Amino acid sequence: MLKFGKGVVKSRIIIFIAAILLLIPSVLGYLHTRVNYDILSYLPENIETMKGQDILVDEFGTGAFSTFVVDGMSNKEISALKAKIEDVDHVKTVLWYDSVADISIPTDMLPEKMQKVFLSDEGTLMFIMYDTTMSADETMEAVEQIRAISNEQCFLSGMSAVVTDIRDLSDKEVPVYVLLAVILSLVVLSLTMDSFLIPIFFLLSIGMAIIYNLGTNVFMGEISYVTKALSAVLQLGVTMDYSIFLWHSYENQKKIFAEDHKNAMAHAIAQTVTSVVGSSVTTVAGFIALCFMSFTLGMDLGIVMAKGVVFGVIGCVTILPSMILIFDKPLEKTRHKAILPDIGKLSGFVTKRFPVFLLIFAVLLLPAIYGQKNAEVYYDLAGTLPEDLQSFMANQKLDEEFDMNSTHILLADSHMKAKDAQAMLDRIDKVDGVKTAIGIDSIVGPSVPKDMIPQSVREIIEDDKYQMILISSEYKTASDEVNTQIDEINKIVADYDENGMLIGEAPCTKDLITITDTDFKVVSAISIVAIFVIIAMVFRSLVLPIILVAVIEFAIFVNMSIPFYTHTSIPFIASIVIGTIQLGATVDYAILMTNNYKSARAAGMEKKDAVQHAVASSAQSIVVSALSFFASTFGVGIYSNIDMISSLCILMARGALISMVVVIFVLPAMYMVFDKVICATSAGFGVKKKEKKANEIFKSKTVS
Repeated sequence: MLKFGKGVVKSRIIIFIAAILLLIPSVLGYLHTRVNYDILSYLPENIETMKGQDILVDEFGTGAFSTFVVDGMSNKEISALKAKIEDVDHVKTVLWYDSVADISIPTDMLPEKMQKVFLSDEGTLMFIMYDTTMSADETMEAVEQIRAISNEQCFLSGMSAVVTDIRDLSDKEVPVYVLLAVILSLVVLSLTMDSFLIPIFFLLSIGMAIIYNLGTNVFMGEISYVTKALSAVLQLGVTMDYSIFLWHSYENQKKIFAEDHKNAMAHAIAQTVTSVVGSSVTTVAGFIALCFMSFTLGMDLGIVMAKGVVFGVIGCVTILPSMILIFDKPLEKTRHKAILPDIGKLSGFVTKRFPVFLLIFAVLLLPAIYGQKNAEVYYDLAGTLPEDLQSFMANQKLDEEFDMNSTHILLADSHMKAKDAQAMLDRIDKVDGVKTAIGIDSIVGPSVPKDMIPQSVREIIEDDKYQMILISSEYKTASDEVNTQIDEINKIVADYDENGMLIGEAPCTKDLITITDTDFKVVSAISIVAIFVIIAMVFRSLVLPIILVAVIEFAIFVNMSIPFYTHTSIPFIASIVIGTIQLGATVDYAILMTNNYKSARAAGMEKKDAVQHAVASSAQSIVVSALSFFASTFGVGIYSNIDMISSLCILMARGALISMVVVIFVLPAMYMVFDKVICATSAGFGVKKKEKKANEIFKSKTVS
């Protein structure tokens, strides 16, 4: 690796220029990467609800629909507005009661079911259908145009409206996320580094790596808005360690090579490559574990973040060293004493009171596991958005005026006998929480031949294979009530049409609940096994992986149990990804301390002295690393109005601090208890004959 380090030093100008030039295609790639704002689109394609969505597009040319509440307008004005909406690009059709009856007919003469569906005491309801999918750019553009031609008395709800609002809110907030992460990281680095200028170079080199990562996402076709929002701040927090390690290594090498800064940097790069590559493997493994989720949002985030760690490592050993050497003189002029006190002085306190920390571990373990398992998780993404968003207000209006909170679409056999179809609808109408089920047979009644119905109306809800039935529900998406309702409707449909399919936001969300519950178990198992194997290979030990993973898993349990005890609901995705991210990103703290413990034990130090040495030489780096991770995520968590982003960042920020505390205080206690077992079952821990001189030197440097 020394040869590589010398090559970087020699080519520092070329590397720096190339790094700047590579920003151009990366920015272009970033600008041309589509962002997907629809979480439900990441469900597996082979489940029935997703197949039904494809059938809806293929058979009816309809990929999405919205409900549109209109208040305080005459029927004539509403009809004119309907015509304008139908002229909007990618609006396939608008279903209102004038689609099947003349508006000159008094509304009280309309069939009872039509009145129930389309009319309320304050206004009326339309169903707007689009020829593009729920989160397609064209659909979101159509939503914006409909809002533009509507007045304040009109309210557009449905997932397409929600997705549009998420897009606008996310696009507005993401730049602020990055700004907050940068500012807070600068604060932390200013407190912990010994130069005013080096934090800026850290952020510049990591910023370049982030842009490269975002630019190469173009080859994925698209990324989710969650990935877009989190990737920059998460990459900053996870990879900051590497830059700090290079700088500290460079400082140490300068003491050896005096004024020969180039040679010092070459050796620092060689040392950093060896250490950082090994350290980054566990982080990458954690992110790769997300790729095994059947809910493919995990793969989206996992690939981008694993790629980000790789870019971070490359930038750390090429771009950052080049910048440090090019701007060596300004760096030397801006040096100052680190403000943060030496945390390593805690080493004596930690070893003296290790039984206390073991007791705390034992007392908190079961409550932490219980809280983590029973934390309340929500799946209704729309319900957690800011209340001033148009889609949120529209959903409230729909609930208040029409007692509707969700709409299901039933795709049934169009050749079903009218008598059977009506019987099926009658039974569905009686299911708890179903306001009404409306199809072609319920509109005209079983006594009227379908041939008598206008072709334009029939094309909206029926073709030669399927008929589309709209089912209005009083229950909110993701609630236990709506999930029970969906099960009952599916049982009824099966009695009349074994191939019938219930689709829509609520049925998709019900599938999401089932799928992510399995994903949580799979991802947790894979990440634990992968990191266990990596640690076992690094230390050639079977005991150390158990101890290290157990310590970090304890920190994860504590972190994830806090929402339970504070009665806070967290987004479903948090229960899956936080454990994996926290394990992969913070197990490095435990690995660093274990390496120092191993070196001290192998050098002949006694157990207590070796543990003190491990704490003294590791604590400062662990604190700096954890604070950097905290800084890059905490500000976003406080600021974001998108609860999924906010909750994830708060959990990650808190998780970094909890892991820091657990590794500094609990892990040394584990060394104290299991020292004999570790030394007997791990390679490289063979305790040599004690060297009195080495111990005396150590003790002179360690403050008990």
